[in-house]
Amino acid sequence: MSEKVCIVIGASHAGVSLALQLRKEGWDGVIKLIGAESELPYHRPPLSKEFLAGEKDLDAMRLRPARMFEDNSIELLLGTAVLKIDRDASAVLLDDGQTLHYDKLAMCTGALIQTIPLGATLENVFYIRTAADAAQVKEMAQPGKRAVIIGAGYIGLETAAVLKQRGLEVTVIEMADRILSRVTSERMSAYMTALHTSHGVEIKTSIGVTDIRGDSDAARITCDDGSEYTADFVIVGIGVVPNVGLAESAGLEIDEGVLVDEYACSSDLHIYAAGDCTCHPSAIFKRLIRLESVQNANDQARVAAANICGKQTPYEAVPWFWSDQYQVKLQMTGLSSGFDEEVCRGDPANVDETGFALYYLQDSRVIAVECVNRPKEFMAAKQLVKSGQQIPAASLADESVSPAEIVAALQG
Repeated sequence: MSEKVCIVIGASHAGVSLALQLRKEGWDGVIKLIGAESELPYHRPPLSKEFLAGEKDLDAMRLRPARMFEDNSIELLLGTAVLKIDRDASAVLLDDGQTLHYDKLAMCTGALIQTIPLGATLENVFYIRTAADAAQVKEMAQPGKRAVIIGAGYIGLETAAVLKQRGLEVTVIEMADRILSRVTSERMSAYMTALHTSHGVEIKTSIGVTDIRGDSDAARITCDDGSEYTADFVIVGIGVVPNVGLAESAGLEIDEGVLVDEYACSSDLHIYAAGDCTCHPSAIFKRLIRLESVQNANDQARVAAANICGKQTPYEAVPWFWSDQYQVKLQMTGLSSGFDEEVCRGDPANVDETGFALYYLQDSRVIAVECVNRPKEFMAAKQLVKSGQQIPAASLADESVSPAEIVAALQG
């Protein structure tokens, strides 16, 4: 092997995919994958679902077995943090005192959880970002206990579903006037609210938390409307922010995330980035976007690896996401922000449990679709978003014509 060195910062979905793809693309030099956690890299989405429910242990969630890193000559530096990127010297400084040279650098630093100052000293106030976090919550989550979840985003709602199914009393407190208000329409918010309340979860909206006090036995949550709640433990799930501290201190261009071009290259030609920490131009949406998803992390990482190896492969993937709550699988593609028309296929109350789908249009073009228990429709929906073609709302609403047939007509 040559002595070219590519350092990947972040043993995340993006970091692992990028490191392995480098080998497939022909990188024959050194690859060093640096991760702050001591654990062999693992899937994060199951933390608030199967792991918390006790259906999967950490070993069943590994991104790749240790042998795969060995077989691809990828050096893992786990339990290690990068303190500084020295672009002039093409080097990174580690918290153990090492300085490592690079020819190419890939930033896959992901996102950081947003925290609140309330209850910071209490041992029963939790955030779920790592396996260690989720393990603590799982230990606390005994039948009959009371849990308060602050934040009704996907993490908060997934956690609420699991805790309720484990026999806990669950209250969700949301500052906005409806759950999932930042990511979906009123119709989907209404369905998800009804789903949770039907399982016994108490959902409180338009309420802000002003204080959290207590001890290891109980936490007392005070809200701005004067209401109070007592819980055995509290989970805060109010979102994440891109982890751009290293990039910013290194002088890389930042625009919400690490700004990269369509080839996943940053403002430094020797530094690439992928995953939750990036902001990239979207050919589909004609603007800069930042995504928090496994799909984006993996797909953008593969593009970055190809381009580190000298190719010119643009990143053009259609965004997609998913969430599992109770027996419902919610699959989403595209971005609904800015929609001017909404079309529903099926019954949005899902009374007959055949599922439904919401199509979001802008200027008669499908920009996003949300499918409840309709996996085949979801697959076709991705193609409709990618096409960028105008489609009459009436055609989408007609359930006698499948989305796959609409796709075929567009392609024909």
